[in-house]
Amino acid sequence: MLIEIFTGSLKGKIDDQIKTFITYNKGRDWRLLQAPDTDVRGDPIVCQLPFCSLHLHLQLSENPYTSGSISSKETAPGLLVATGNIGSELSYTDVGVFISADGGNSWRQIFEEEYNVWFLDWGGALVAMKHTSVPIRHMWVSFDEGRSWSRYSFTSTPLFVDGSLVDPGIETQIMTVFGHFSLRSEWQLVKVDYKSVFSRRCNKDDYQTWHLHNQGEPCVMGERKIYKKRKPGAQCSLGRDYSKTVVSEPCVCGQGDFDDYGYERHSNNQCVPAFWFSPSSLSKDCSIGQSYLNSTGYRRIVSNNCTDGLREKYMAKMEKCPGKAPRGLHILTTDGKLVTEQGHNATFVILMEEGDLQRTNIQLDFGDGIAVSYANFSPVEDGIRHVYKSAGIFQVTAYAENSLGSDTAVLFLHVVCPVEHVHLSVPFVAIRNKDVNITAVVWPSQAGTLTYFWWFGNSTKPLITLESSISYIFAVEGMNTVTVQVAAGSTLIQDTKEIAVHEYFQSQLLSFSPNLDYHNPDIPEWRQDIGKVIKRALVTGIPDEQILVAVFPGLPTSAELFILPHKNTTERRKSSEADLEQVVEIVFNALNQNLVQFELKPGVEVIVYVTQLTLAPLVDSSTGHSSSAMLMLLSVVFVGLAVFLVYKFKRKIPWINIYAQVQHDKEQEMIGSVSQSENAPKITLSEFTDPEELMDKELDTRVMGERQPSAGAFFTVWVRMLVTGVLGKAATVTPGTGRASGTEIRS
Repeated sequence: MLIEIFTGSLKGKIDDQIKTFITYNKGRDWRLLQAPDTDVRGDPIVCQLPFCSLHLHLQLSENPYTSGSISSKETAPGLLVATGNIGSELSYTDVGVFISADGGNSWRQIFEEEYNVWFLDWGGALVAMKHTSVPIRHMWVSFDEGRSWSRYSFTSTPLFVDGSLVDPGIETQIMTVFGHFSLRSEWQLVKVDYKSVFSRRCNKDDYQTWHLHNQGEPCVMGERKIYKKRKPGAQCSLGRDYSKTVVSEPCVCGQGDFDDYGYERHSNNQCVPAFWFSPSSLSKDCSIGQSYLNSTGYRRIVSNNCTDGLREKYMAKMEKCPGKAPRGLHILTTDGKLVTEQGHNATFVILMEEGDLQRTNIQLDFGDGIAVSYANFSPVEDGIRHVYKSAGIFQVTAYAENSLGSDTAVLFLHVVCPVEHVHLSVPFVAIRNKDVNITAVVWPSQAGTLTYFWWFGNSTKPLITLESSISYIFAVEGMNTVTVQVAAGSTLIQDTKEIAVHEYFQSQLLSFSPNLDYHNPDIPEWRQDIGKVIKRALVTGIPDEQILVAVFPGLPTSAELFILPHKNTTERRKSSEADLEQVVEIVFNALNQNLVQFELKPGVEVIVYVTQLTLAPLVDSSTGHSSSAMLMLLSVVFVGLAVFLVYKFKRKIPWINIYAQVQHDKEQEMIGSVSQSENAPKITLSEFTDPEELMDKELDTRVMGERQPSAGAFFTVWVRMLVTGVLGKAATVTPGTGRASGTEIRS
């Protein structure tokens, strides 16, 4: 069809406006479409180029039974029908149907609304139906290339038209219209035999010749073409034996027949290289001693059939390959991404703008201690593959060198190990307005560079870090939500935990009768259930929100009991502390009297005890002790015995750890942290009995609260006892207070 000869129209975006252009020489030259002089009613149209032109909707129909917004037929040379609008840009308002009978040089408007237009009888006639969602019963037929239209009824009952099937080459000359009489009716097929509208067969007097041209220029794509087609208005049938006669003869080559990639035509009609194009790049695949075709800036357009004229002048010249140093070296990945996964192939491509590809040595350093070298570019054309065995950011360096010089290119590649799980390790209970350390534990741990996004409470903007830990101060009492998202490449995972924040609280370690260890599967769900059972077993009448129980992972089974202030008593601090002391006394009286017990299963009774923590002083075994040091050690032993006797005969003294922020305290209390981690090792309380093992020992224990079924917590106590020089230093911890002399307790 004719539209294939000159490539059709093009929609281009200029100044944020979409316009329609047309070309007759494979894109060498483009111009806007001249709008019609009059509309469908004959009224004049004021539209001046380049401010106003005709714009077409270049959409082919996805439905084979509709015509689409633009159509043409090979059997109807020069005839184009399209939907579009007139104005400064393409628009979907004021849309009409336009026709060109001279290959797009001039246009006429034939309808003010959208119509489907089909070619009948080998393109000798046109039939149109309104493109609408309402039922119709008429079609329009034209024998004079759309200059006049005759209306015909194809059904007595209006039909919702879904499509039409037209074969312009069949002898029976039948058009099939299908649709529905109503939205609920069955399909209806209407056959329209339009043979009766043609009065006779066409003879030689019914034909005329038509010359293809571009704005009057008869040579299009290097040749003159003459077509035979039916005269407009001749109401005769072409028939099956219709054959269009095409006369074609070549034209002499002129400047309009030449163009080349990377060159622009200036006002003096000379082709010069564009600012972004380097003509010397054409010789980059050429080695010294060889020859190559060097463009003069003019190349005959593909499919152009011109001969002689300027063809010899503008032909590419054979030249010797120049020797060049490497220049414009580039390194990139085949997928264009700067991230790859550990253990997967990363494919690198090396490009060079200038240089002898056959005589240039290439070296590629992957940045992980491995490098490869090649004598020329031939082995690297398909890419260089490499597998990284560890995660991280690697500097990949390409180096090209020949006898005339060298060049270097660098790429930074992120190698990531896909993260599979993140566990947010947070204290279960924290003090308001005190720093809280929060850690995100990622598995696998060798995941490379990760980005952490932290959300606290109802904040809408996260804190972003490259570290897995963060320190935060909670200013609001109650349950505070902490969420972390970990990004590794295209992978994003998250975890959420809650922290109970209070002005002060008290806690106590708990232990159990040994029979519980035989039934401990050491899973978070079991620890959560045991925590609930302990709360129910207390039977003290204390509200549930004031008691939290966290069971540690590992054996022997142990836990920590948190006693929190009542939520409505924080403003009267002193009275609230007194109330909390009363609650503590009630709870620990029950524990000390072995009143807290539960039945794990029939026949298995478990008793809950208060853990009694006693630290013996470290004694230096060297012979250089002074009398002062010995006296201090004896004093410490005496105090320890006195505490033991008091406990033995007066069990009402609770063994507790007090976590509080008291403004009038003379001593600074160090607060231990309780976190919800699941993987930290646990040190049993029996290990405190050996003084030598207390040297530089870190106790890391995780607890799990009722509100977080799969979480544990860390309870870390650092105790250092140093005996140095002549005077040894001993450390003691007063049970149930959390205060120590010579002892550091860290959260």
